[in-house]
Amino acid sequence: MTQDATRDAPPSAPASARPPLAGVRVLDLTRLLPGPVCTLHLADLGADVIKIEDTGAGDYAAPPLRALVHRNKRALQLDLKQPDGVQALKALARTADVLVEGFRPGVMDRLGVGYATLAALNPRLVYCSITGYGQSGPLRNAPGHDLNYCALAGVSDQIGVAGQPALSNLPIADLMGGALTSAMGLLAALFDAGRTGQGRHVDIAMADAALAHNLVAMVTLNGKGATQPAGGDKLSGALPCYGLYQTRDGRHLAVGALERKFWDGFCETIARPDLKARHLPASPAEAAAVRADVAELIASQPLAHWQEVFADNDCCVTPVLRLGEALHEPQFRARRMVLDTADGAHLASPVQMSGHAFEVRRPAPRPGQHSDEVLGEVGYSADTLARLRADGVIG
Repeated sequence: MTQDATRDAPPSAPASARPPLAGVRVLDLTRLLPGPVCTLHLADLGADVIKIEDTGAGDYAAPPLRALVHRNKRALQLDLKQPDGVQALKALARTADVLVEGFRPGVMDRLGVGYATLAALNPRLVYCSITGYGQSGPLRNAPGHDLNYCALAGVSDQIGVAGQPALSNLPIADLMGGALTSAMGLLAALFDAGRTGQGRHVDIAMADAALAHNLVAMVTLNGKGATQPAGGDKLSGALPCYGLYQTRDGRHLAVGALERKFWDGFCETIARPDLKARHLPASPAEAAAVRADVAELIASQPLAHWQEVFADNDCCVTPVLRLGEALHEPQFRARRMVLDTADGAHLASPVQMSGHAFEVRRPAPRPGQHSDEVLGEVGYSADTLARLRADGVIG
């Protein structure tokens, strides 16, 4: 199922000994999923990511999640409620390129390590704050989860079918907003800091990202004055050429024949050329009739039959796989997206580029595994580290 912990560089160029973010130091004070995935992408591209967690509960992510999102990072335990802990973070910030934090607005300021304080010590520092609702606005201090951000941004209203909203096991706002938008923002600020010597405070709200990417529904709203009910827009079920169809064995086939040429190919493949002209039905009733015809046909055979039928046809049809099956999918295996490591299977970085081969350079660290090493790099002596550990400042 899996391959070794190093993925070959694309054939267009030889692998380089220097990853694209080599030499970039990132201080990661985030927990759970959004921030850790943001810094995971940076670590996979070669950044020296130092995961900083407190000496108590720390990051309460379950061990299986920790193993996946903290690979290629080092770990430091630091009590920021003690003055010596604050001084240690300041010492690290003086030589860091990026700091990523996910506390509610104002928490870092109260700890004495807010943006203004650290920027005064290191003007080129890029300081990225990831929160549910951002550093401003009436909800700035409100708690929330992915479900709440998607709900507030009108995304949840468009998922599922009318009257039956659905929950996604892929946290959309957490990953699109907290992880990817944050990575994009801080890398842009880092690029500019390299030119100007001036860092920035990057303010990422996961709810903002969910709203900013709700573009398909926005097109409908602007064009028709109102959004369609869940399941009623072009990409959510209104068109029979774009949807999920159940097979005889209870599995599903994804039909994405949105363009006319793909629909024509689909109709030929299922031996229903009469449906070609009904690619974009003129009414909901006609759409329902076409969908019923296709559904009846797809339901007559098991998924394996349709996989074989559509294997060599150019009409945008794929099986709906379970994750365990996806790990065996030849396409992902060819792309080396599943790698075997000492702590289990890992999903590789999706960023493939010439001159760089993704690898798991180190497994996810234990909390505080590199405390002495990291602080030693900024001048802390063995005696000082021993004292800090005895005082509970570091773990």
